[in-house]
Amino acid sequence: MLPKPEDYDKTRALGPNQGQVGMTQTVDADALSPGTVCGAYVLKKEIASGGGGTVYEAQHKVLGRKAAVKVLRRQLAASPQMVTRFVREAQAVNMIKHPAIVDIYEFDTLPDGRPFYVMELLDGTDVRSMLNDRGRFTPAEVLEIFEPVCSALQVAHEHGIVHRDLKASNILMSIVGDKKVVKLLDFGIAKLMHPDAAEAGLTVVGTRLGTSYTMAPEQIRGDGVDPRTDIYALGVVLYHLLTGQYPFRAETMTDIERQHLEAPPPRPSQAAAVSPAIDPVVLRCMEKTADRRYPTVRAFIEALREAVGTKSADAGVAASAAAIHVEVRIAADADAESDEVLDDTSAILDAAEQSFRGAGLTLPLQTGSAIIGARVLAPDGATRGAERDRVVAVANELAEELAGRPSANPGVHVNISVHVAPAVVKDSSEAIGGKEIIGGDILSTAGWAPQENVDGVHLTEAARA
Repeated sequence: MLPKPEDYDKTRALGPNQGQVGMTQTVDADALSPGTVCGAYVLKKEIASGGGGTVYEAQHKVLGRKAAVKVLRRQLAASPQMVTRFVREAQAVNMIKHPAIVDIYEFDTLPDGRPFYVMELLDGTDVRSMLNDRGRFTPAEVLEIFEPVCSALQVAHEHGIVHRDLKASNILMSIVGDKKVVKLLDFGIAKLMHPDAAEAGLTVVGTRLGTSYTMAPEQIRGDGVDPRTDIYALGVVLYHLLTGQYPFRAETMTDIERQHLEAPPPRPSQAAAVSPAIDPVVLRCMEKTADRRYPTVRAFIEALREAVGTKSADAGVAASAAAIHVEVRIAADADAESDEVLDDTSAILDAAEQSFRGAGLTLPLQTGSAIIGARVLAPDGATRGAERDRVVAVANELAEELAGRPSANPGVHVNISVHVAPAVVKDSSEAIGGKEIIGGDILSTAGWAPQENVDGVHLTEAARA
């Protein structure tokens, strides 16, 4: 079984992304208690924490304005280099001054010497959490997210700033009124391409900063970085949001980094129902040599707009669909990395895929622990009911097959669920009925698949209707 993304995604967004990441239950020696005064603001509660600092919700003592306060960790405050980097993050954000980047109100130091800065408080969800909850995004949705992010990046690059840690968890989406607001977070390891002479040694060649899943080859080697480093990460994030998977996955970070250095990047159309027109955009972003990538973020977003436009002519129609969701659930006391568990997981997913393909179902979603087989339902009631019954029959046949599998491991449980819901479809000569599912509620399994172990086949209320 492949490792969970969070196992490698250790660089947490230290912006005010409240409620997105599970907080540790251990006592934090750095924690500041409610009521602590930071400049003109009074701390209310902790909302995020990571290796570099802690973020608190706060309120202005006089104006009552809510804000977020980021405080550098105590052990890091003893390092002049880390303090300089912390200050640089605030400087970088203020230098850019873009609506898609969080505003910083003030900068100061606590009595114990720890620096902090005050920024706008954002109430939203990071895009990686949204991806985990609802499944992959459509190309149009991805473009809607990338437009403000790329606008902010373009301005950052023009100011000589490279983000260096672009990933889905560093993009926050919130709803203000009836408008979606997208913010690019965490400039904590941003690189100034033209630093002051006094700061020239802050990040030297050979220093590796970033997240393995999204790191460009030059970052892995510890070479110099420039705006094309961020463009590589844009390609990774584009692939991630479109397919629900990272382009390179392996058992260890070393193997992932080796793939970034040596393996050809995969095409998103081979992992999900994505237009092949988007493949060249991802592949060019993820070129091993920076000179072969898009020269600017502006060139990238223009290419993405064009690719999404070529797809929009034959996609985006609504329909109803029936889906079978097969999820492998491993007991907490089982060794998820043992050969027995891995072999059983592989056998379950392989059997499900063969069953779905044999029944003419499409496979709009596949991960390391789950798979969906689905079909578009006819609009008329009688035919629709017969098609739904056939999907249920496939699920029952698969459940019987898996119950008798010879590789069954006591630490592995299989959930099989059937659901009927709206879908977004496009024409396809390879799919049963000529329609392929590319999005919609049917793929948002967090809303209908059981969150606990169930026996047999679970039919949702919509599937029974």
